[in-house]
Order: sequence, then C-alpha cells, then structure tokens
Amino acid sequence: MSNGLDNRRLQAELARLDPFAEAGYFLALHFRFTSPLMLFQTFDEAWIEHYAEQGYVLRDPMIAWSYAQSGATRWSDGKLVDPYGMVEEARGFGLRYGVTISVGPVKSRTVCSVAHSSRDFEDDEIEAIQAIVTRLHGLTEPKGQMTKAQVEALSLIAEGHRHAAAAHLLGISESALKLRLASARERLMARTTPEAIQRARSLNLL
Repeated sequence: MSNGLDNRRLQAELARLDPFAEAGYFLALHFRFTSPLMLFQTFDEAWIEHYAEQGYVLRDPMIAWSYAQSGATRWSDGKLVDPYGMVEEARGFGLRYGVTISVGPVKSRTVCSVAHSSRDFEDDEIEAIQAIVTRLHGLTEPKGQMTKAQVEALSLIAEGHRHAAAAHLLGISESALKLRLASARERLMARTTPEAIQRARSLNLL
C-alpha cells in the first residue's frame, strides 16, 4: 500500500469524525512514551493555546483515564478524575459535553476526545465514533522496523548531511539515497523526510 493511498484513507476517516465533533476533537494516534505518532486537533484555537500554556497534557483527566482504561466514556459519566478542574474550565471554551475513546495496547495507545457545545452524545454516536477511532488506529499502525539501509540513510540526513554527502558516505548514488529515504517515509507514513525523522526517533528507530 502506498503512502499516498494511506494518506487518502486517513483523511477520509478524519472527515467522518467531523459531523460528530460540533465543538472539535483531539486525536492522538499511537502514544509512545509521552508523544503520539500523529496528533490532530480541531478544538477552538483559544482552548488549544490555553491548554498548551497551562501544560494541561501532564494533568489531562481524559489522557489519564485513557491510559488506565480502554473503551469509551462520556465526560459526564463521572469516571474522569479531575483534581485541577480542567473539564469545568474547558466548558468556558465551548467544550461542554464530550466523549473520550481509548484504543490499543498501553505501549501504543490511541486517544480521541470529541466535544459538543450543547448536548451529550447518544450511545449510537459513541459506537460510531469508536469505530472510526479503531479504524484510524489500525490504519496508522507503524509497519514494523525499518531496514538497515533505510535507517542509515535517514540517520545521515538527521545528522545534517546533504543528499550528496550522505550518498557519498554510504557509497551509493544520490538517486539510490533518495529511493531509500522515500521507502523510509512510506514505512513511517510520513509526508516529508523531517517528519519521518521525528517519527523514527519517537519509535526509537534512530
């Protein structure tokens, strides 16, 4: 499967979330350690900036619940432990109702929170959202270890070498180097080489 096709399927699944997310969504795919492989947010920019400024990722009750549980919970269900009052604060930014979905193993957990400003989510809506998130989790599953050739090529670029210099160090042509970088991007589902480097590092492949 080509990276282009993966990206089209990814965008198609993300589009399926939009009708449910009247007040936006937060989607972190494949948390490894403290960083996700991919992150998408459509919440109000004011909330996104406030969330970052306050460092809420370290005390987000949705993320904490997601690491302890898998499945789905409404924010109104009373299952979220929120000693800092973040849920109530989010209401002031239009995130009054929501559901959080947790999918996958703890070592590669996908977390999605979908918000609505005026009503809670129905059971069938939660089932539909959970199905979308499950598909997104599977679609973006890292495709295994990179080859030694891919790691060598990506590592040299990560160290700051230009294509010509990296190719010379590897004893290959520049076109061969570009093919290795392209295959590394495809393996990591990255659109650019810097994005591939970032993902490879987050997966401890570099």
